[in-house]
Amino acid sequence: MSANLRAFLYAIAFSELGPDLLAQSDNGYDVIVGSRPGKLDRFTTYRAHPHKLVKVMIKGREVASTAAGRYQILGRYADHYMRKLGLRDFGPHAQDQIAIQMIRECRALEDVEAGRFAEAIRKCRSRWASLPGAGYDQHENSLIALQNAFVLAGGTLA
Repeated sequence: MSANLRAFLYAIAFSELGPDLLAQSDNGYDVIVGSRPGKLDRFTTYRAHPHKLVKVMIKGREVASTAAGRYQILGRYADHYMRKLGLRDFGPHAQDQIAIQMIRECRALEDVEAGRFAEAIRKCRSRWASLPGAGYDQHENSLIALQNAFVLAGGTLA
């Protein structure tokens, strides 16, 4: 995996979970939606996506979600990608492969590799609600914060 792709994956995880949850868990790979610093909900086996339905408050409204893992992948998408990619579990390697496939489907992989960070984020924003401009009426991180995370993780900008 290239340094830029590894750094981009980190920026997504940073956006979805934040640095505290990444540090308090198995690098985010075992985190269930709704977790926050001091209240970490983790799954204990990587055999499959946990499919735990969690109700979380987002901007004053209750939302039910099965998001889990480093990239907060919904259960139904995890199942689809695990079949499509021939993955045997929901471990760290599988979660990375799913995220990379999602980036590929957004036609952003070339931008990631070339260091066109803002363009790659723009193309991927439909997949992760925390990315700037996603439009899911949830918290969105700033492009500059994510770009800083990308660079700190070893990414190189064009």
